[in-house]
Amino acid sequence: MTWPPATSAFVPCCVRPAPDGTDNPAMSASTPPQTDLTPSGGSSPRPESLAALFWSFTGLALQGFGGVLAIVQRELVERRRWLTAEQFVEDWAVAQVLPGPNVVNLSLMLGDRFFGLRGALVAMAGILTFPLLLVLLLATLYASVQALPLAQGALRGMGAVAAGLITASGLKLWPALKQNVLGTLVIIGSIAITIVAIAWLRLPLAWVLLGLGGLTCAWAYRRLGRVTADRGAA
Repeated sequence: MTWPPATSAFVPCCVRPAPDGTDNPAMSASTPPQTDLTPSGGSSPRPESLAALFWSFTGLALQGFGGVLAIVQRELVERRRWLTAEQFVEDWAVAQVLPGPNVVNLSLMLGDRFFGLRGALVAMAGILTFPLLLVLLLATLYASVQALPLAQGALRGMGAVAAGLITASGLKLWPALKQNVLGTLVIIGSIAITIVAIAWLRLPLAWVLLGLGGLTCAWAYRRLGRVTADRGAA
């Protein structure tokens, strides 16, 4: 606030600034308070710093034994609330289409969204550094016990648990697809065709993504055009 010159002919004594630099109470009572136009930033949770981002993704990576989708969904959507369920479905779909590990792609996307290029690099470092060291250690240990029936049985059991985690995550995320522009029938059909193509026909993932993914993208684009036209007509 800019104060006029403090002359007795111009400024009444009741509105002069207080000696400590604060506004006089009488002035505050008669003058509307200024509105803070700076966004508070508290509307949606986000990491407080680059260090918090690094350790969050490090903890996430160290939990992701096999069923990483379930861990990522629980940590980012349910626990930290950095993403809504709808945002997570959309971001995970983009991460899956891009080349490279899905969770690394997602970490790059979120790090860039929160802190720009520095955030992307820090998030990727968090998702890779400690798991890389742990994998090197476990690989050294596993080389000495891989022929044991106990070790082979443990790996099969872990695979079954990972499959269960992924299935449970898919069921949790299903409500987020109800508002999807594709429509329920198209979504169910796409899921069924993908399962048949990958699990039974053993088609390469790239073919399924390019073929079925291209068709669903074209259908979504058409539906979005109709929605936009309907809103314009209304």
